[in-house]
Amino acid sequence: MGVKKKKEMQVAVLTICCQDLETLKSFADVEGKNLASLLLRCVQLTDGVSQIHYVKQIVPLLEKVDKNGVCDPTIQSCLDILAGIYLSLSLKNPLKKVLASSLNSLPEFFLPEAVHRFTSRLQEELSTTDLYSYRKVIDNISSCMENFNLGRAGVNNLLKNGKSYYFILFHEKCAGNHIIQTQLMNDLLVGIRVSMMLVQKVQDFQGNLWKASNSPIWQHMCGLLSIFTKFLSDDDLLQTVQSTSGLAIILFIKTIFHPSEKIPHLISSVLLRSVDCTSVPEWFMSSCRSLCCGNVSGSAVLFLCQGTLAMLDWQNGSMGRSGEALLLDTAHVLFTLSSQIKEPTLEMFLSRIMASWTNSAIQVLESSSPSLRDSLNGNSSIVGRLLEYVYTHWEHPLDALRHQTKIMFKNLLQMHRLTVEGAVLVPDPFFVKLTESLLRLEWHIKGKYMCLGCLVECIGIEHILAIDKTIPSQILEVMGDQSLVPYASDLLETMFKNHKSHLKSQTAESSWNDQWHETWVSPLLFILCEGNLDQKSYVIDYYLPKLLSYSPESLQYMVKILQTSIDAKTGQEQSFPSLGSCNSRGALGALMACLRIARAHGHLQSAADTWENLVSGARIKQGLIHQHCQVRIDTLGLLCESNRSTEIVTMEEMQWIQFFITYNLNSQSPGVRQQICSLLKKLFCRIQESSQVLYKLEQNKSKHEPEKKLTKQHPSVSLQQYKNFMSSICNSLFEALFPGSSYSTRFSALTILGSIAEVFHVPEGRIYTVYQLNHDIDVGRFQALMECFTSTFEDVKILAFDLLMKLSKTAAHFQDSEKLQGLFQAALVLSTSTKPYDCVTASYLLNFLIWQDALPLSLSAYLTQQVACGDGDRPAAVVERNTLMVIKCLMENLEEEVYQAENSLLQAAASFPMYGRVHCITGALQKLSLNSLQLVSEWRPVVEKLLLISYRLSTVVSPVIQSSSPEGLIPMDTDSESANRLQMILNEIQPRDTNDYFNQAKILKEHDSFDMKDLNASVVNIDISTEIKGKEVKTCDVTAQMVLVCCWRSMKEVALLLGTLCQLLPMQPVPESSDGLLTVEQVKEIGDYFKQHLLQSRHRGAFELAYTGFVKLTEVLNRCPNVSLQKLPEQWLWSVLEEIKCSDPSSKLCATRRSAGIPFYIQALLASEPKKGKMDLLKITMKELISLTGPTDDLQSTVPQVHALNILRALFRDTRLGENIIPYVADGAKAAILGFTSPVWAVRNSSTLLFSALITRIFGVKRAKDELSKTNRMTGREFFSRFPELYPFLLKQLETVANAVDSDMGEPNRHPSMFLLLLVLERLYPSPMDGTSSALSMGPFVPFIMRCGHSPVYHSREMAARALVPFVMIDHIPNTIRTLLATLPSCTDQCFRQNHIHGTLLQVFHLLQAYSDSKHRTNSDFQHELTDITVCTKAKLWLAKRQNPCLVTRAVYIDILFLLTCCLNKSAKDNQPVLESLGFWEEVGGIISGSELITGFPCAFKAPGLPQYLQSLTRLTIAAVWAAAAQSGERERDVPISFSQLLESAFPEVRSLTLEALLEKFLSAASGLGEKGLPPLLCNMGEKFLLLAMKENHPECFCKILKILHCMDPGEWLPQTEHCVHLTPKEFLIWTMDVASNERSEIQSVALRLASKVISHHMQTCVENRELIAAELKQWVQLVILSCEDHLPTESRLAVVEVLTSTAPLFLTNPHPILELQDTLALWKCVLTLLQSEEQAVRDAATETVTTAMSQENTCQSTEFAFCQVDASIALALALAVLCDLLQQWDQLAPGLPILLGWLLGDSDNLVVCVESMHQVEEDYLFEKAEVNFWAETLIFVKYLCKHLFCLLSKSGWRLPSPEMLCHLQRMVSEQCRLLSQLFRELPPAAEFVKTVEFTRLRIQEERTLAYLKLLAFLEGKEGEDTLVLSVWDSSAEARQLTLPRTEAAC
Repeated sequence: MGVKKKKEMQVAVLTICCQDLETLKSFADVEGKNLASLLLRCVQLTDGVSQIHYVKQIVPLLEKVDKNGVCDPTIQSCLDILAGIYLSLSLKNPLKKVLASSLNSLPEFFLPEAVHRFTSRLQEELSTTDLYSYRKVIDNISSCMENFNLGRAGVNNLLKNGKSYYFILFHEKCAGNHIIQTQLMNDLLVGIRVSMMLVQKVQDFQGNLWKASNSPIWQHMCGLLSIFTKFLSDDDLLQTVQSTSGLAIILFIKTIFHPSEKIPHLISSVLLRSVDCTSVPEWFMSSCRSLCCGNVSGSAVLFLCQGTLAMLDWQNGSMGRSGEALLLDTAHVLFTLSSQIKEPTLEMFLSRIMASWTNSAIQVLESSSPSLRDSLNGNSSIVGRLLEYVYTHWEHPLDALRHQTKIMFKNLLQMHRLTVEGAVLVPDPFFVKLTESLLRLEWHIKGKYMCLGCLVECIGIEHILAIDKTIPSQILEVMGDQSLVPYASDLLETMFKNHKSHLKSQTAESSWNDQWHETWVSPLLFILCEGNLDQKSYVIDYYLPKLLSYSPESLQYMVKILQTSIDAKTGQEQSFPSLGSCNSRGALGALMACLRIARAHGHLQSAADTWENLVSGARIKQGLIHQHCQVRIDTLGLLCESNRSTEIVTMEEMQWIQFFITYNLNSQSPGVRQQICSLLKKLFCRIQESSQVLYKLEQNKSKHEPEKKLTKQHPSVSLQQYKNFMSSICNSLFEALFPGSSYSTRFSALTILGSIAEVFHVPEGRIYTVYQLNHDIDVGRFQALMECFTSTFEDVKILAFDLLMKLSKTAAHFQDSEKLQGLFQAALVLSTSTKPYDCVTASYLLNFLIWQDALPLSLSAYLTQQVACGDGDRPAAVVERNTLMVIKCLMENLEEEVYQAENSLLQAAASFPMYGRVHCITGALQKLSLNSLQLVSEWRPVVEKLLLISYRLSTVVSPVIQSSSPEGLIPMDTDSESANRLQMILNEIQPRDTNDYFNQAKILKEHDSFDMKDLNASVVNIDISTEIKGKEVKTCDVTAQMVLVCCWRSMKEVALLLGTLCQLLPMQPVPESSDGLLTVEQVKEIGDYFKQHLLQSRHRGAFELAYTGFVKLTEVLNRCPNVSLQKLPEQWLWSVLEEIKCSDPSSKLCATRRSAGIPFYIQALLASEPKKGKMDLLKITMKELISLTGPTDDLQSTVPQVHALNILRALFRDTRLGENIIPYVADGAKAAILGFTSPVWAVRNSSTLLFSALITRIFGVKRAKDELSKTNRMTGREFFSRFPELYPFLLKQLETVANAVDSDMGEPNRHPSMFLLLLVLERLYPSPMDGTSSALSMGPFVPFIMRCGHSPVYHSREMAARALVPFVMIDHIPNTIRTLLATLPSCTDQCFRQNHIHGTLLQVFHLLQAYSDSKHRTNSDFQHELTDITVCTKAKLWLAKRQNPCLVTRAVYIDILFLLTCCLNKSAKDNQPVLESLGFWEEVGGIISGSELITGFPCAFKAPGLPQYLQSLTRLTIAAVWAAAAQSGERERDVPISFSQLLESAFPEVRSLTLEALLEKFLSAASGLGEKGLPPLLCNMGEKFLLLAMKENHPECFCKILKILHCMDPGEWLPQTEHCVHLTPKEFLIWTMDVASNERSEIQSVALRLASKVISHHMQTCVENRELIAAELKQWVQLVILSCEDHLPTESRLAVVEVLTSTAPLFLTNPHPILELQDTLALWKCVLTLLQSEEQAVRDAATETVTTAMSQENTCQSTEFAFCQVDASIALALALAVLCDLLQQWDQLAPGLPILLGWLLGDSDNLVVCVESMHQVEEDYLFEKAEVNFWAETLIFVKYLCKHLFCLLSKSGWRLPSPEMLCHLQRMVSEQCRLLSQLFRELPPAAEFVKTVEFTRLRIQEERTLAYLKLLAFLEGKEGEDTLVLSVWDSSAEARQLTLPRTEAAC
């Protein structure tokens, strides 16, 4: 919304030659009033914009001249010069258009002379022989024909004289220089287009005078036609050139050929390649011979079709019957091409041309013959083929191609309408069938939305709603999928617009409005209240704005419904059903979303209307701190967004924004943070722009009438409010940068501050700015921004640095030379830290010092040449000087350290890892503008030396990175013996995985003996301090991890440095050149370096980041004009491909680790190839690699095969190659599937990885947990249309596998390729649109997949079953199931295979499951089909009984029976039960009674599939028990087994499933969701569960038993414990708490819940005897406290939250406390701890506890947010407010105050930790992570606690603590202050940077101590309220000054 300055127009100055200048001077008059004088003054100007002013004066001057002036030599010469000026100007120069426009108004009597002059000048242009001038000539001809009368007349004259320019069109291949090639292609393209424009616009071509064979124009036309034909067939040209040539050929044929009636026949014969050479004119044969007699390529025919459709006149049937025939012939040609063309760009052309064909067909149909109407109606074969094309390509990955399918479908509907004109559309069979087939499709198909939208526009929505009125809800349901959202919202918009138009025309206003709202708005409101988060967000962003824009009046309807629902929820109006459950955003969120969208789009007139009439301020505040982030965002958006950028921000809005910022900076969600910052930036822009308006009003107020009020208050008042508000916001944001603030808080605060600095920038000139951030910066805030560099998150460093740069003028006031020297030294220290993030801090520190001109004077010694600069470029010159000094300093240190590392890499890794220095150098270079350097002579040696040091450093670390196993060099040890061993290994490591790795066996030998003494003598002792250049090296042990990190990070930084140098530094084209810093040789050396390390490094971190640097280099080389450099990538590519192919045993290419860096190397070379070219490198490389992947028996070629497979995998994964890689997918899939059959493991492994990459490339990235998500599947038609070569290949492979699987030959062949084949096939599915005549039908695959189910491999049988499902249409599933069941053996058969039975049963099971899930079945059909299937299953019931010895097949058959029970029960519902009528349950009873559940298993019985069988049988048994109970009440005689017997089973699988079923019933009854409560069968089972709980030893079953007991009412079963399990209720409670204390987490959580429920029961039922369980109560409190510790699993803490929530009214907020005060406060401390948990789920759950606590009768007045869902940030403050209020109610302030003060000061262990960390020797264990909470902020808790304690103490009526207590508190804090002062003194200089962790801990403790001291002072009556503001931004020194006097004054 910010005001953007209008971009200034850039106009190049016009110039003329010396001769013309002299002519003007000779004709210019003394007064300077004639045309020559005017032109002379014009050409002497140096400003193009001013010249435009003079050009516009030419014609007015000539209009004053009479007719005789035509003969004036002055005017004749001036017209000639004007013609020359026009032709000399470039095509895009505005002067050219202005001059043409002026000359178009030339007086008529001057026109002949002007035309003559233009003709002669244009003739001179055409006579040029300079090749490089041809493009300019073509541009001039083009501009002459564009709205320029003189130019058009001049071109006409030339053509009359026989002049032509066709010789300009040439094509010369410039191999190697793609920049020149691209320019040539553009020139050719322009030339062809201009030739077409001449033919279309020059009048002479409209007549027949030139159509003589001896006419020069005729000959030139034929010559051009011949050239265009060559272009069309030249595949080396860009396809756009070929395409335009196709257009030109048809246009020229149309223009030249006579008679015109035969043109369609001629073109048709060319397209069908059936030209009769004897019947065509000779000129046509000579010009287009290749089209008549040659082998025309598919692309050439395609472009001729395009020309045919675009260049011929199809309107009004002007070409007659022959034109209609040509139209049909063109369609058939396009259909043929569609099956042949697979190249992405040609596919795109084809789709456009087919869409163009449908446009032409509509034009012809409007005046066509009946026969054509029959050929193009909806039932014709052509329309059928077009629909097939649409269905095949509507899911294509290219957006543009999908758009073309939409155009085609829309045109097809229009075509059918034209063929049935006059008939009623809706009952039309074509439309009805099309509608039904589209609605049957799944909603995940994007094409469905597009086609339905077109259908709605064609036939209306009412027909579709009549079929299914729930369609709006169905579409809204899918809007949780981001990929479908745009399509769904567009369809909904089309539908509701059409529906409203229809209703308006049919019914009265009131009735249609309600009907429309019910159809479209009500489902929307339900989603906004109850939908999932993604769904609601997308609906708000995409659908709601469209709905409100079309129907603004619907807002009132929505607001009314939602307001009523909110009132109902809060109890104000109970009569209306509430929208939104407690766990959803609810109606409040929906209301805010609607209002936000309405205001942002201008549907609310003013903010006043919003607040006063639509929503209250209380609800705004509730929305701003709502528990759901989207509600908070929508409420903030309502305040910030407006359709008017100058709308005044009201005082109320500002207060609410301030309130929002207080509690919402610490959001863990990146998306939420981004939205908050974006919305606030919009608000700041509003403030800035509205302040400009207010400022102008204030300035001009005297000009307005006094009565006329433009604003509600005086502008100056509003401006002051703005200023105060912005200052207040900045105060809040800077306060948020306190010590220990979280990453989220800092990120949000810094981002918002950056927005403020950007929006309210320092004024330039006299522009008024209401606020300047600079004015609110002081030393403390500046220091706070600097300390943000110490954050371990680089985002925070970047934001802080950028903000400091914006405040650069202010920063100068805070520069202290001593402090800056300390910062510089700290940066140098950090640059050699062993912690990787420290060097990033060092880099930002150094860059800050460089840009502030704040470097130590000692660095000036590094500068030998001073910078000479003027005032204008002084800052840039200073930055360059500083950067050079810093880089020289870093290089000097780095050089010394590399020298030391060459002697001892171990010492370097432990003490001064060098990568930090390199990182700082790279960072400094990236911030500098390297293209405009002044100290070039100083930079050249620096760059040269930098390269040498980089190579040296790389040489030192490369042995580790290139070793065979860099990560596993040695174990992680820290003793000196290990260090010696490491040194020995470093001296001897060599790569062990050269190409002979696969060719010979490896024999492991013991290492030769070595002399340890000699080794020790050569190793630098790293266990003692040593001196290196006067720097003390810390004592530490070295580990292998430290060595590895040092090495790979050094390689990474060197690679990035070299890439940066290539990217940023200007190159020297020749060594003698004065400009440029990198020579050609240096660039080649860098390339060789990258090649060596990418091809030989083994460590992934090293070669991945070397790849990043190499990509930068290749991008630079491809843009480089130097041909030798430009060809380097191609040379490198051929070199590495040859090395891969040769398979030399001594090759150093890594043959393991997925070929290590080789794929990255080739990827970088190919990805940088220009995408607009022909991609020749990619084509050749893919051809070579695919040839290497073929199966081979030669072990020598195994390594190239592995490399090729790994490289292909990388290329298919590279998104930058886009659709250019798609043509090779089929070959890649073949290679992967065939490679999987290789006997060599490495080939199989690489093939698997390649296959995985191909699956992702074909079917898309998996976005759902479901392995076969609908969004990652494809119809068979689409798949095989895109990859037709795979159809015969997959079918043949599958047939081979199926035949082998079915064979009866000996050892079973497992055929590994079956796995990959089935993986592909199970992702395909038949489309209802496929039809039966498709050449790529999926039917032939079905029998082979069925036979694959006979595989001896269990997993393969499962995969075959899953793969079969999508190949069978839903309608055909019942028949297929019956067919499969019929193939199963009878019980009398003697010979059968269990594998075959199992595979068949699995297929039946998966088919039945798919059939039951299908939604497009009528209930009666569904039930009938299932009944038939049930009858078939009864015939094979022996497979479920003991007659079948195989438990695995028994289990699957029982699963099928269970699935049938579920399906038939679901379909029957209220009808007569089908299963009863079939006698199904009797059969099931027989199975159960004869099963092992009744008879038991033999002793120690073990068989494959036993657990699976038991689970299947138990599920069926449970279903039978429920069925019997439903029919006979409590009678169980119909079932041979009861729940009690199942629970006593010896098998945990049986008990677990039974308990699961029972638990589900108990939970349903407890939540009130069960229709009839608890079934009678389960009543009075408490005793049974108690007995089970005592003897159960299976953890899962035990957990479920406890859950069931928790669901039951303790009053029912607790009294039974004594006689049942011989435990009193009290003893049972103790037993439960023991379980909660000792068991694993899940059982512990359930036991804690159960114990808490028992405790609550005791407290509520035994009021008089509560003291009897006092000890158990204390034990329970301790258990709760221990269960909420941070190290425990999330499940445990969620259980504690649930317990605290349920017991809050009893223990936390009870007006008469049950627990002792200490225990009650301990429970409150648990609540506060959980509110600060890092897990969002725990915090959200804890807010429920707070909501419960503040919603009680005695606490609901404590805050204004009772009964509201709030976020954890404010819940922390609200909890403390409620607690303080309760202390006052309980009259327990005096005893409670010391405890709360203890919370304020923190644990005494905090300072102990600080002391220990200050004095212990640092151990460098890299990446060792302690328990860290990234959300909790200690000082925020301190701030809230301090605030509420003060409020509490400020109230009258409390007793002052005793003097003894005060003295004790003072002594305690005095000791703390003394220790703090000591620790601060021990810190080194710049401790905030070099000892960040320790410094932060001390600062936090210092702030806590300060708060404690201020409260003590208030208790003593020494300080007032103002002292209690928690100032976290006092500097350390100031804080210590406050602290020390308190220490001395303490008792």
